[in-house]
Order: sequence, then C-alpha cells, then structure tokens
Amino acid sequence: MRKNDFKPIDLLLALVLLTRLPLPHLSKEVFARQAAAVWAFPLVGAVVGVVSIFAGAVALIWCPTFVAAGIALATQVLVSGAMHEDGLADTADGFWGGFDPKRRLEIMKDSHIGTYGVLALLFGLGLRWSILAALFEAGDIWCLMALASLSRAAMPVMMASMPNARGRGLSQSVGRPAWPATLVGLLIALGVGFLSTGGSAIWAALVLGPLLLGLRQLAMTKIGGQTGDVLGATQQLSEIALGLALLALL
Repeated sequence: MRKNDFKPIDLLLALVLLTRLPLPHLSKEVFARQAAAVWAFPLVGAVVGVVSIFAGAVALIWCPTFVAAGIALATQVLVSGAMHEDGLADTADGFWGGFDPKRRLEIMKDSHIGTYGVLALLFGLGLRWSILAALFEAGDIWCLMALASLSRAAMPVMMASMPNARGRGLSQSVGRPAWPATLVGLLIALGVGFLSTGGSAIWAALVLGPLLLGLRQLAMTKIGGQTGDVLGATQQLSEIALGLALLALL
C-alpha cells in the first residue's frame, strides 16, 4: 500500500477514530490505513461542526445566545466522546505534574485527573463557551464548522513533525503520517473554513503556525515527542486560538 494514496474509506476510518458516532465495523486492512487517513480529519471536524450547528440553531429558537452556545459545545463534546478534552487534561497533568519525561508519561497514562487537568478543563471549556457565545451573538453560527475542521487539521501536523514519545497507544498505532496527506488535510480545512466563514477563516488560520511551533517545542522538551493526549490538547488549544482570532477579526 502506498502511504500517499487517498481513498473514500479514509473518511469512514477517520470518523471511527475521532468520534463516537454509531458506525459499521471496519476490517484490519482498513485500520492499517490510519496514517494515510489523516487527510480526512478536517472532514470529520466538518461533520462534528454540522451536528453542533444544528443543535445550536434549534436551541437559539427558544434559548438565549449564551445557552445555545453551551448546547452546541456540549454536542461537540458528546459527538467526539470528550477524547480531546481528556487529552488536554492528561497533558496538563503530565507536563506540569512530573519532573522528568518518564514520570510525565506515567502521569498522562493514569486515568485519574489532577489539579492541573481540572484547571485546564475549566479554562478550556470556559473559553470555548465564551468564544462561541460571542460569535453566535455576532451572527456567525457557521464558525463552528471552521473551528472544528481547522483544529483537527492541526493534529496531523504534530504527528508528522514529531516521533511518538511512548512507543504505544492510539497515536503509535495510527503511525506517523506522510506530509502529502497532512498538507492535503490542511487545504481541505482551509476550504471548509472559507466556505463556512469566508476569508476571515483563512486569516484566523495564521495563528496555527506559531501555536503549533510552540506546542511542538513544549512537547519535545517535556516528553520527547507526541502522544494521543498531546494531539487532543493540540485540537483544543487550536480551537481556542482560532476562535479568539475570529473574534479579533470581527
């Protein structure tokens, strides 16, 4: 199998990997394409965004903007199974709760959540909720699709640019994607962002450059690479940064 080929089944595989939607069982042969399927990650974000937009739009009929934004956010979390939020919490606990890479990885693997993880979740969800409420108030409910798609295009960049720090786990099983698939994902995400939010999404995407460089340096310093938790944290922080950039542009 060529690493850089693109197949429609990749979208279904990406949905299985990144959501908790009821989907058909996939064969081992399809799962072997995990690294090649990263180009479809932004399309998964678009699906998550559409579902959340629907929930938010229905809520806006009866609820205040702030409540509708919360319902849209809760829908996002439910559809993705809170895996990215879990990654953010585990990364915060590990990076700042351990004093060497081995101990940090042990903490990140622990199912318990510590003070750093709780604070990361509180600030992360609080910022995302506030950002969505402000964007909803400005009449930009379609921003959900742009944020969800662009933030999921950021994860393959981290996967392609760093080794796996642990040598096992979900990130290791997916493998290190090739840059062509990663770049195609970025182009798809920019296209989704432009269609949903216009040119402002393209300008907002510029914040991903310094953000991902900073996160990469931090991950290499703390644990010597990336893990599934680091990828989840990347998605969450990218969504926050993109949302703040969109607000600034408005």
